[in-house]
Amino acid sequence: MEYVAVILPSLVVGLLFWFAMKAIFNADKAERQAEARAQAEADSLPVQPSDRPGPESK
Repeated sequence: MEYVAVILPSLVVGLLFWFAMKAIFNADKAERQAEARAQAEADSLPVQPSDRPGPESK
């Protein structure tokens, strides 16, 4: 029983770390997917010509 009392805190901290890292990586993956969808949507929109002159026509 002494061994369990010695190892248990390390196991609990290790599990908490593992869950935290898993949550961070899943959030990062979801953010990258959302950004890729937004970029694909922006790329698929037609380009609208602007009525204003650009900086090169000054």
